[in-house]
This record gives sequence, C-alpha cells and structure tokens, in this order.
Amino acid sequence: MKQALILQGGWDGHEPVLVSKRFAGLLEKHGYSVEITSQMETLEDAEKLMKLDLIVACWTMDSLPDEYTRNISQAVASGTGLAGCHGGMCDAFRQNVEWQFMTGGQWVSHPGGDGIDYTVEIRHGSSPIVEGLEDFPVCSEHYYLHVDPAIEVLATTRFPIVPYYHISNKPVDMPVAWTKFWGNGRVFYCSLGHHDDVFDKFPNAQILMERGMVWAGEGKQYAAERQLTTTRFENDAKMY
Repeated sequence: MKQALILQGGWDGHEPVLVSKRFAGLLEKHGYSVEITSQMETLEDAEKLMKLDLIVACWTMDSLPDEYTRNISQAVASGTGLAGCHGGMCDAFRQNVEWQFMTGGQWVSHPGGDGIDYTVEIRHGSSPIVEGLEDFPVCSEHYYLHVDPAIEVLATTRFPIVPYYHISNKPVDMPVAWTKFWGNGRVFYCSLGHHDDVFDKFPNAQILMERGMVWAGEGKQYAAERQLTTTRFENDAKMY
C-alpha cells in the first residue's frame, strides 16, 4: 500500500484541517494509507520520509528548520512525490529559498484580495493531468507568483484583472498549475484553494489536485522500476 504524509499547519485562514481532510479522502480512493500530522517534528525522521510515496504540504506562513528542509529535499530527490495547493505549499516557508527551488514558485501577491472573478485556462496537451479538462471560471484569490522557468505549466490565468502597481507592465499569463522534477521526485502545485470550499464550487480544481497528487505519488515506483538513482550532492549542507 502506498504511503502519504500530509503536513497540516500554519495560518488557519487557509483552513489546513479541512483541506488536509479533503486531500486524505482523495488519496484513500487511490489506495493510499494517509497520515495527517500537525507536528513539524515529524520531519526529523529522515528515514520515514524516504519510505513515503508522497508528501502533501498544507502549511502556510511559517519557518522550516534547515535539518527538516534537508530531510524533505533528499526524500523528494530519492523519488518521494511532493504536492500541494495555494499558500499551503507555495507560501509555506517564505524565507526558505531551497523550499521555493524545490516547489517551483513562491506567492508574492493577490491583487484585489479574495472574491476576484477570473478564468483558469487549461494548457491542452501539456500533461495527462489535464486531459479532458476545459477552461473554467473561479471566484477566489488571484495568485501572482514568482516561478521557476523549468516548470511544466498545465494551466494559466491572465493578469492583470484589477488595478494595482503591476498594471504598468504588459499583461501576462500566470501559471496556476504546474509540474516539475526534483531529482527522481515529482512535484505538483496548483494555486487554487484559498478556502476548502473552492474545490466544491469549482470541481475542475479538485480534479486537478486529485490527478496531480496521484501523478506525484507515482514517481518513486517509476524510479524503482527503471533503477534510477540520484546522487546525494556533497554541497547539500552548504545550502543551509
């Protein structure tokens, strides 16, 4: 049975308890055994992390000790998947550049706040994760992110929607969902999910998350079947 760990914590405004419960239910449908923890100290156990198929981040605006960062980084590099949504993954640890490097992006603003109407545009053919999905409207926070140019973009949204200082620049297509790799590990992110009910109001958002988590969780098995190895870089310790 595949094993998943959901990290639940940080700012309560993102409803980490409700979101974690939802994600656990989605993963259990796919045969996962899921542990939800609100104890960051769980990340001390590097051996445990290495045995996982998937880590799901639902933890906003906190700090991550260097040892924990290193443990997660090495586990994901070995094949453990990493997935998350909204601020629970890409505004989890604002001061941690290694976390941002691994996840592929960092929230910097949501001009207009909550309750913004916008469209999520699916990038057809980008991944099996979006197969059969069509563009859909959303009313929620409109995330502006700084992103890694190496990500594979699965969906975008147009900026600007509301007046803010950035409107002096040309309009841009901001990634909403993406994948990337960290060593042998698969990483999936979706910027939707300010509140748990977003996934009920806009079902395609939940489909994206479910498929993305499952995709990320398949990386370890894929690497094992192909006998892929990842070097543990000697300069890891110098990064922290």
